[in-house]
Amino acid sequence: MAVYFLSDEPALLDLGLIAVSLLISAQKLQLPHRLVALQLVAILFTFIVLVLAAPTKPLFVLLAGTAAFLAFALTRYGAELRTLGTWTFLPALYLACKVHEEWNSGMDFRDASIIVAFAPVALALVYAVQIFGRRNLLAQSPHSYGQPSNGWLLSASATAIAVLAAATAVEIFNLAEGQWMIWSAASVVVGDLATSTHKLKLRALGAFVGVPLGLLTGHCLPASRAGYSFAVLGATLTLVAFNRYVVGFGARCFFIILAAAFTGGASGIAEERLINVLIGGVLGIIAVILSEFVGKRFASSYGQV
Repeated sequence: MAVYFLSDEPALLDLGLIAVSLLISAQKLQLPHRLVALQLVAILFTFIVLVLAAPTKPLFVLLAGTAAFLAFALTRYGAELRTLGTWTFLPALYLACKVHEEWNSGMDFRDASIIVAFAPVALALVYAVQIFGRRNLLAQSPHSYGQPSNGWLLSASATAIAVLAAATAVEIFNLAEGQWMIWSAASVVVGDLATSTHKLKLRALGAFVGVPLGLLTGHCLPASRAGYSFAVLGATLTLVAFNRYVVGFGARCFFIILAAAFTGGASGIAEERLINVLIGGVLGIIAVILSEFVGKRFASSYGQV
């Protein structure tokens, strides 16, 4: 945020999402430095592939679904690795969609180049936090990532189906801020139908509270680059600042709409945010239902054999 404020280079703000994604995985999983660096490489690789594929809509949809499957298939080697998969896929997807929206203005490759070039700075900052918190000492004590998930294939398949469906809808209808719909579809798939439905309810509640509050607050404030900077920072920090998911998601919606208000585009973005969150979540639930149906049919057939 500080560098953006001094340089007025919007692409630099995107490094905040990469930094917090690396930090979440590093702290929750107690990752050694080399694995944090490997996660950054995976984020940048997925980001570049999706950006290059974005002009070809069917290819982008296919690659987004494939990336989602691979990311969430990590639970085959440990249930806790879902965190690593989530915070590798989501930032890459979000930034690729955001950068591609600048396609017509000719700024897409410039923004992508800036993100890739300065990504090591985000890595260095995460390393600094790890060292300050003495987490580097955990490198000598390997952390267990939990038992391998027995249902990893169905979970990864459900996530891929949800992402494929959401990405297809975004591309067919040329939806603005489509990354929110795809993100929501992937985020809702967290387990069985009951758990996933509960998370959709929390996301809907957070959106219905945070979005109007952001609109009302933004309406009372003038356009401001400094205000925009702090709103983006606030939205990024909500990813780690709250223990209760509904509060964190509501606060994130609030800050996103507030950031839009500081640039004069809050009303349109507020509507898109609500619609994309809800539709994406519903697509995620449908994907979970389909995966559970297929899983039961397969188990039944296997048992009969």
